[in-house]
Amino acid sequence: MNPAVEIAQAAPQIDMSFWSLFWHAHIVVKLVMMGLLAASIWCWSIIIDKTLLYRRTRQDMDAFEEVFWSGRSLEELYRDLANRPVNDMAAVFVAAMREWKRSFENGGRSVASLSARIDKVLDVTIQREAERLESKLLVLSTIASAAPFIGLFGTVWGIMNSFTAIAVSKNSSLAVVAPGIAEALFATAIGLFAAIPALMAYNKLQAEVAKAQNRLEAFADEFSAILSRQIDERLAA
Repeated sequence: MNPAVEIAQAAPQIDMSFWSLFWHAHIVVKLVMMGLLAASIWCWSIIIDKTLLYRRTRQDMDAFEEVFWSGRSLEELYRDLANRPVNDMAAVFVAAMREWKRSFENGGRSVASLSARIDKVLDVTIQREAERLESKLLVLSTIASAAPFIGLFGTVWGIMNSFTAIAVSKNSSLAVVAPGIAEALFATAIGLFAAIPALMAYNKLQAEVAKAQNRLEAFADEFSAILSRQIDERLAA
């Protein structure tokens, strides 16, 4: 039989499973791994929550635009939406209409500057909606940038302990070195496991926010033009 095969068969079998690598790692490396796993779970909860939120937002915008452009009275639509919680495009509509009605409830004395005030209200409402959609995305960005370095810290710490063990035992065989290095590199793998999905999801979700914001701004411009025409008509009358 080949001597190398005999040596390999005689050598003790080393368990290199993920659980074994975690269980035999240094306490600092274990804390790094658990922290990265918790960060990964947090990332996925945000990704799922935001994906569902943006899908609902698109559906709500589609439904509102269908009603808005159907020729329905603005006053009637405002009455239906004013007394219930609204988001995205409906919130932009309600904010502008509320400012419109307040101005005419005062006897129309402030109609001359109404168009400028409506534009400001629209801008503020869009900004508020964008902030609502963007909430928690910073967590994804932070984890995407920090997780690889945290994993690298665990790797460096694990390798330091491996070399310390080699120095104490005075044995540099692969059987002594491999488990410690594998445990250390496992921390980097977990860091990448947390960072890569977080980075990809952050870019994708930011693009979704930008699309929604552009859509809100386009609607705000169209609605502002409609109200501006009505203001001009009232002033001319």
